[in-house]
Amino acid sequence: MVGIEMLRCLKRRKFPIGNLKVFARSARDIEVDGEKYSVSAISPEGFDGIDIALFAGTEGEKGAAVTYAVEAVKRGAVVIDNGADFRMEPKVPLVVPEVNAKDIKKHKGIIANPNCSTIQMVVALAPIHKEVGIKRVIVTTLQASSGAGKNAVEQLKEENSMIAANGYNNINVNAANKTMAQQLAYNVFPHIGGFVEDDYTSEEWKLVKETHKIMGDKKIKVSATTVRVPVRTGHSEAVYIETKKPIEPAKVKELLKKSPGIILVDDPKANLYPMPKDVEGKDEVFVGRIRRDPFVKNGLWLWVVADNLLKGAAANAVQIAECLISK
Repeated sequence: MVGIEMLRCLKRRKFPIGNLKVFARSARDIEVDGEKYSVSAISPEGFDGIDIALFAGTEGEKGAAVTYAVEAVKRGAVVIDNGADFRMEPKVPLVVPEVNAKDIKKHKGIIANPNCSTIQMVVALAPIHKEVGIKRVIVTTLQASSGAGKNAVEQLKEENSMIAANGYNNINVNAANKTMAQQLAYNVFPHIGGFVEDDYTSEEWKLVKETHKIMGDKKIKVSATTVRVPVRTGHSEAVYIETKKPIEPAKVKELLKKSPGIILVDDPKANLYPMPKDVEGKDEVFVGRIRRDPFVKNGLWLWVVADNLLKGAAANAVQIAECLISK
């Protein structure tokens, strides 16, 4: 799903392309939005003459970049990898252009794209951190099925169809194409990635460690709960922060409104706030429901939503490539 979105982003953002090669495990022809692409079987030799190699990656799996990134770099390419394999490598920049574009110049051939949930959160938090400092973050993510890949989207679709065909009398179903740990239709579950240290999932630890690396501040206390929800595309996050210095919600709105890559949608009395159905297909991060905690000094809530396939993956990778050629 991310690979197809990368093709769309390159075209939509008018990225200057001399020669485009598309690789997969096996050769075939594909069609994206009416345009045909010839897909070649991936091989080390295929990267000869390539300047920038975008690896789509599947979140939570070992991506093709593990096998082919070094080969691509040997042949002169700069690799931008959407997978998780290189993110925490000390010599690999982990980049969100609106936050730390300057880190791109540190690359040794590989640049890592952060996790989708991390990307949208740090885009929203970076302007606040720069202004008054952030000492604590508590985040609950509500992550769409597409974050787990095409098969997860099919599972959700199949489960919804099965429940509808049953007249909604029984919402417990067992889809033939089940790829997630639990049923997703008419359900939510707090399980994304494997359970690791201190009973947090790997996805939850990504939010901690990647935020520290991108923001360049390991002192920020980050705690996360990641939840899968029955949405096709678009991750939502309820983000609670404690700032070092006081700042009013009105000032936060002013900051975010003028920050690159952010669209402020914050008029709850008029029922205006970011929702996944409205951000699908958009490259920006949408923020709303900004309000202070009436019981904790310097406590603030934000609601952050973004298309996980675009800003959370493909668009961020293409933006990195844009920064790369601009320098």
